[in-house]
Amino acid sequence: MTNHNRFKTLAAMLVLAGSLSACDAISGRETAGNYVDDTAITSRVLAEIVNDPTLKASEVGVETMKNVVQLSGFVDTNQKALRAGELARNVPGVQSVRNNLIVK
Repeated sequence: MTNHNRFKTLAAMLVLAGSLSACDAISGRETAGNYVDDTAITSRVLAEIVNDPTLKASEVGVETMKNVVQLSGFVDTNQKALRAGELARNVPGVQSVRNNLIVK
């Protein structure tokens, strides 16, 4: 192997090592698999909210990270806020629910 090829190989290895170590700087973020699972959970929670006659999907925002569902938005009554939390908790895969719905 010539010196030029060795230099190219070493440079490529350093670039690869640098990009892999940069991933460590984003610790606490989800893996691709977690993201897919969380997206599925979000979809199931939204489907439950849409199918519930007492709730309006336009009032309730749903986000999921690491199987923790966060509800946000504004609802008319405390019962609606509690109902949305109950629906989210009953979705398979949900570990916990942060119900940040505000009664207006």
